[in-house]
Amino acid sequence: MNHIPNAPVKPDYLHFDPATRHVRIDPHQPEFVQNPYTAYAWLHNNARVFFWEDYGFWCFAGYDDINKLFRDRRFGREEPGGYRANAINREHLKDFDGVERHSMLEIEPPVHTRLRTLVNRAFVSRQVERLRPRIEKLANELIDGFEHQGHVDLMPAFATPIPVVVIAEMLGVPTDNAPQLLDWSHRMVNMYMHNATREVEDSANQAAKEFSDYLRDYAAQRRKNPGDDLLSLLLAAEENGAKLSEDELITTCILLLNAGHEATVNQTGNAVKSILQSGLDHRTLFATPESTAATVEESLRFDAPLHMFTRYAYNETEIVEGVTLKAGEQLGLLLGSGNHDYLAFEQPDRFWPERPDQKNVSFGAGIHFCIGAPLARLEMQVSLATLFKRLPNIRFAEPPLYGDTYHFHGMQSLKLEW
Repeated sequence: MNHIPNAPVKPDYLHFDPATRHVRIDPHQPEFVQNPYTAYAWLHNNARVFFWEDYGFWCFAGYDDINKLFRDRRFGREEPGGYRANAINREHLKDFDGVERHSMLEIEPPVHTRLRTLVNRAFVSRQVERLRPRIEKLANELIDGFEHQGHVDLMPAFATPIPVVVIAEMLGVPTDNAPQLLDWSHRMVNMYMHNATREVEDSANQAAKEFSDYLRDYAAQRRKNPGDDLLSLLLAAEENGAKLSEDELITTCILLLNAGHEATVNQTGNAVKSILQSGLDHRTLFATPESTAATVEESLRFDAPLHMFTRYAYNETEIVEGVTLKAGEQLGLLLGSGNHDYLAFEQPDRFWPERPDQKNVSFGAGIHFCIGAPLARLEMQVSLATLFKRLPNIRFAEPPLYGDTYHFHGMQSLKLEW
């Protein structure tokens, strides 16, 4: 039986109108950026469903609501009427929208089912497990490169290269181009930030065009000379006689490259921070495959890399008593908040890998459950275990700093020494 915690103090930056359930939290507010969990704790006790004025839609803060809504087919990711069907003034985002409209993240069955079935074969656990030696070798090579220095910013030197190199190698894209792939990815992902500027939009559109052109050229080469890489497999794959279209192929590769590293980079940094701050003995945390897996799962729960996931209502739907969404309206699922819900977790603010109630919504649920979850878990299990084994005296050199990138949640820098 989980205990109701002492009533949390409302942060000064959080404004709440109990009559309307409206909340104002500037997602760029520095205190919120560095520690959103204080606000989440107050919301759990006072406004588990609320209208976030800064975003303009209703949000859910509790674990059970989030878990159920992920599976509720009255809601989905595909915008009613089609991708950005009602949008205006988006001609400058033509190339970005051309990529996004074919994304598995933005569509529903039956198209989603066809795309996911074609891609899923490469990401089942037995296929992913074959990458373990490669990931361990890469982690050791990266540590070899900075161990002698006695200090490092872990984000660019270790957390970032592993997932981008792994997904590039899976696709068959030259890893020498990893810096360019990262640049395109970061510029596109910036579009998901709160109140993206015109400068961000223009940059994202240009990145989408360049990224697409690059992959089209590479796909043309693979058609002539196929290999055993994922890009070649996607070119050849069929499901009930249906293949990926050219646009679907390009979008899928971009999605795998973007999603295949963005969350894992953030989660790796978040996990190292959580472990170091916990004071737990990392020799115990990574002593066995079982304890390593448990440590990674608790890292995913304790400080998730994605804190908001949105969905559309497909019909007029009452989400809670007195609150009805019209068809086409959005709602927000606050994953980081759900993972700290005291109704779902005993001592939710404690980093506790052995917890008996281990679960999380960090990878989502339902048909949009993260297709790369097995790969992300493996990358973190191998890289974290290798890091703490190689550098047993690792510690903070400076206070860790999160980036101002809500709803993505990750370190701007993580400077360590040993």
